[in-house]
Amino acid sequence: MAETMKAVRKSTAGPGAELVEVGVPAPAEDEVLVKVASTSICGTDLHIYQWNEWANRRIVNLPQTLGHELAGEVVEIGSRVHSVKIGDYVSAETHIPCGRCWACRTDKQHICLNLKILGVDRDGCFATYITVPETVIWQNDRAIPPDQASAQEPLGNAVDTVLAEDVAGKTVLVTGCGPLGILTILVARASGATTVFATDISGYRLELAKTAGADHVFNVTEADPVPEIRELTGGIGVEVLLELSGAQAALDQGLEALAYGGRVSLLGLFDSKVKVDLNDGVIFKNARIYGIVGRRMYTTWYKTKRLLASGVLDISCAITHTFPLEKYAEAFELMASGKSGKIVLHP
Repeated sequence: MAETMKAVRKSTAGPGAELVEVGVPAPAEDEVLVKVASTSICGTDLHIYQWNEWANRRIVNLPQTLGHELAGEVVEIGSRVHSVKIGDYVSAETHIPCGRCWACRTDKQHICLNLKILGVDRDGCFATYITVPETVIWQNDRAIPPDQASAQEPLGNAVDTVLAEDVAGKTVLVTGCGPLGILTILVARASGATTVFATDISGYRLELAKTAGADHVFNVTEADPVPEIRELTGGIGVEVLLELSGAQAALDQGLEALAYGGRVSLLGLFDSKVKVDLNDGVIFKNARIYGIVGRRMYTTWYKTKRLLASGVLDISCAITHTFPLEKYAEAFELMASGKSGKIVLHP
């Protein structure tokens, strides 16, 4: 194995990143070394690349390798690793819990009070190799192609967003058709939703939403979608609102379109505090609201793996572009343009 590797690194606070040659990391006693086959770009990676306000507050360990969504092969293991062997085809839960805090000890590891994240608190996977703690390594089914296996982490978010409650036989509205929104539409359709509505401000993404299985799409820059959604649901409204956009207007429209007794899952992150009409939008409607963060460890991973490996769920249409690692800047520019679904890098 080579002693050095290529990695996309954030060297200093500010926009951009660099492709540099660094040493191949050595796994600690409780870690494994993974040779990365595919690594997909997340919105968090874009925030760090662009160095927005959140990244400026959150990222403290520079220089640092970006990226946290991956699939690859184990090539070395630490002396205390027992459940993983060389040659295993793996991905990783990117949230690394402490295992000791109140949240971890009450079956809520995904919101660990001392949480560390790959590519945020330690070196990530936009590189040829990455070290990962054994505790968060996930064994992949070899029926799942590497590009799709690398996207299991965000797909898990979509699974939890959709399946916070049953959606079989129900009408669903997805607000925001970025990569996560597309994955959410695919999961809703695979889970038995009968009619899927989708809203966005991008014509490209709305076309992608149609490909993913949305029955009716609405460009909210052209018209208010609520009256038509109500008409198409016989005046009832949608039984399930899945909010992915992180936009105040989308949340307002979604709650207005929500049926009485409906359910809301919130995954999109808002730039600032939002105002919600709790009286008419939630309380008088007897609506139920779920905040979704991360994935349940490891219940959601089992669901995601089985959905993909069985063929019940096909997310290939959500992965619209692939690039060699060397063209990371082009990939980030494309993602920022909004004219892509999920983008995968190949080291």
